[in-house]
Amino acid sequence: MSFRWPLFCETVSLQCNILKCNSEFWASFAHSGSEEEFCRVLRAFNICVHRTARTCRGDLAYHTAHHGIVDLMDQHNCSKVSPTSQPLVRIPHPPTPSLLVPENQEHLDPGPKVCHFESNVLPPNYTHCGFFGDPHLRTFGDNFQTCKLEGAWPLIHNKYLFVQVTNTPVVPGSLATATSKLTIIFNNFKECVDQKMYSAEAGMLPAAFADGSTNGGRDRRGGNTLRVVEKVPGQHVEIQAKYIGTTIVVRQVAQYLTFAVRMPEEVVTTIEEADNQDLYLCLHGCPASQRIDLESFRARVEKSHVATQARNGFTYQSAKAKCKEWLPVEDLYFQSCVFDLLSSGDVNFTMAAYYAFEDVKILHSNSHQFHIFEKETLLGNGAAERVLNLFSLFLKNILAAFLCTKVASCFEVFRIIGVL
Repeated sequence: MSFRWPLFCETVSLQCNILKCNSEFWASFAHSGSEEEFCRVLRAFNICVHRTARTCRGDLAYHTAHHGIVDLMDQHNCSKVSPTSQPLVRIPHPPTPSLLVPENQEHLDPGPKVCHFESNVLPPNYTHCGFFGDPHLRTFGDNFQTCKLEGAWPLIHNKYLFVQVTNTPVVPGSLATATSKLTIIFNNFKECVDQKMYSAEAGMLPAAFADGSTNGGRDRRGGNTLRVVEKVPGQHVEIQAKYIGTTIVVRQVAQYLTFAVRMPEEVVTTIEEADNQDLYLCLHGCPASQRIDLESFRARVEKSHVATQARNGFTYQSAKAKCKEWLPVEDLYFQSCVFDLLSSGDVNFTMAAYYAFEDVKILHSNSHQFHIFEKETLLGNGAAERVLNLFSLFLKNILAAFLCTKVASCFEVFRIIGVL
C-alpha cells in the first residue's frame, strides 16, 4: 500500500542542519564494523538529529531520520544510554571506484522478477521530464515552458513517487528564481523497496537517502532495485529505480539544483483518482498564470534598445555569445540560457542549461527529439492534432463540393463522407 504525502510540504528554515547529520552518519557508518560500533554510530546520529528538532520540525528529512533511527536501534538491539561514537572528520565522499563500477560488473542480488519493470512490461515507452534554471520545464509530452514558480511546487505525484522542488529568488528582491531544494519520496512497493526519501538543497547534494542508506532496504529482496549512485562528488547524483523503470539525475550547478528523469509512460500515468493532479508539473506543465512567453521576451529584447544595453552585466549580444560557447544549436535550451543571463546576470545558468541538455541526450528515448524549437512549442498541448483535424475537415468539404456537382443529392454525399 502506497503512502500519500500532502501535495505541498512546509518550507523549512535554512537553519535546519538535518542533511549535515545524515552526511556525518553515512561517513561514520562506512567505517563501522561490529554491531557495537554500529550502535555507537546510531547513538551519535540520534543526538545530532535531536539537536535539530527545533529548527527542523517541519522537514520531511528530519521526521524520516527520526523514525529510521528508532527502527534501526530496535533491529540491532542498541541501547540508548551506552557510549556514543563521535562523527569522524567528514569524509566528503565514499571511495569513487566502488561507486562508478559499471552495472554489468556489480555483484548485487537482482531480486524477484516483480522488482524489474522491464521484465514485466515489454517494450516500455520511455518519457523524459527536466527542470532547470530560472526555471525552465520540459514536460513528459516534450512541451518546453519558462515559468515563475517561486516557493514549493510538485513536479511528479503518482502512485510510486512524489517529487517536489522549492524555488527561491536568485538574489533578494529579484524576479529570477532557481531551485534551492529538492525532495523525492519513493513509496514502499511489494517486496521490492521500503519507503525512502532523498533530499538535497543548495550546498548539500547527499550520496544517500535521508536515512543514510543507499538502496531500497536491507531486508527487502528487491532492495537493490532502488539505489543512489554518486557520479561526481557534490555535483551529480543518479537514483536508479529499476522496479519502476525510472532513472533520476540530480545535479548541483553552483548554488542551484537541476532535475531530470527518464520514466515509462505506464508509470507516469499511474494517478490515483482521489489525488488532485492539476499541479503535476511534469505531466500538465506550469499553470498558465505562472508561464513566461520566452519568444515574446526575445522579440522585445531584439527590437528594443535593450539589445545594446547592459542588463545585469549582459547585453543581448554578449548573452548569446556566452551561451553559444556551450550550446551551439539555437534551440530552446539556448534561448533559456540567454533569458537566464539577462534576467539574473549569473553566468552559472549557462552550465545549468548545458547539463540539462546533456541529460536529455542520456535520458530521452528519441534522438530526433533532443532539440526543441519555438515553432514546435506553438503546436504543443494538442495544438498540432487540432490543426490536422481542421485540415482533414477542410479536405472533406472540398471533396463534398466536388461530388455535389456530379450527383443529385448533396445530402447523401455529405452523409457518406462523414461531414454531416
